[in-house]
Amino acid sequence: MVNESDVDLGDGTTLHTYDTGGTGPVVFWHHGTPNIGAPPSPLFPAAERLGVRWVSYDRPGYGGSTPRRGRNVASAAADVATIADALNIERFGVFGHSGGGPHALACAALLPERVSAVVGVASMAPYGGDGLDWFAGMISAGVGSLTAALAGRAEKENYEATAEYDAEMFTASDHAALSGDWKWLLDVVGPAVEGGPGGLIDDDLAYVAPWGFRPSDVEAPVLLLHGGEDRIAPLGHGEWLARQIATAEARTFPEDGHISVLRHGEAALEWLAERL
Repeated sequence: MVNESDVDLGDGTTLHTYDTGGTGPVVFWHHGTPNIGAPPSPLFPAAERLGVRWVSYDRPGYGGSTPRRGRNVASAAADVATIADALNIERFGVFGHSGGGPHALACAALLPERVSAVVGVASMAPYGGDGLDWFAGMISAGVGSLTAALAGRAEKENYEATAEYDAEMFTASDHAALSGDWKWLLDVVGPAVEGGPGGLIDDDLAYVAPWGFRPSDVEAPVLLLHGGEDRIAPLGHGEWLARQIATAEARTFPEDGHISVLRHGEAALEWLAERL
């Protein structure tokens, strides 16, 4: 059972949260783009076996959370700290997929006294990273979308007004995962898309702007999983992050794409639970 509630930020805005409850160690789930923040039900059996409690939230502009124009990736740290305080949680791990990866790293970098360990799956790296060809290996739809974000909010809004879904962003293994164990992702994408492009626009603008921290600031243990065939956040992003983070362990799966790499999520959760 997942309990949902709103955390009041004290300025007339709220964050919509999810909590599986229990007394075990806490893992904050950071969702991708465009998703709402419900925790990953395909990993619930493993979490139950490990005694892990999932907590998560809709990033501002998604689901039940108030939009916040101009947010950056680092904003996630303050949001998570507020939610953790409201739920009387002191220490926790963080687990992010895709665009959730940068937000998980933000928590580790900016809340070092609270974050025990980090898992990033198919994580993006910061735009303009030294020695990183950011667009290399990225599908043309992704290049177009993020190039529009680089041009600013107006151009990004114009782009999203006519953007269409490109099934080629996913590999055959991704499509198999989406019709199998990770069909759940369709349940979190649907409400996010139906809510309009606001959250996605704010996410993409944040990805290409300065993040508000450096990945090299992270001192907690980090596990990075990446698929060799990823067309959305290409493998070069994960390899770059692994070089920047002194505590990182990288696991590459040559046959996997952006979604199918999540089939290794159970092992990643086991790694994380050992460090909580």
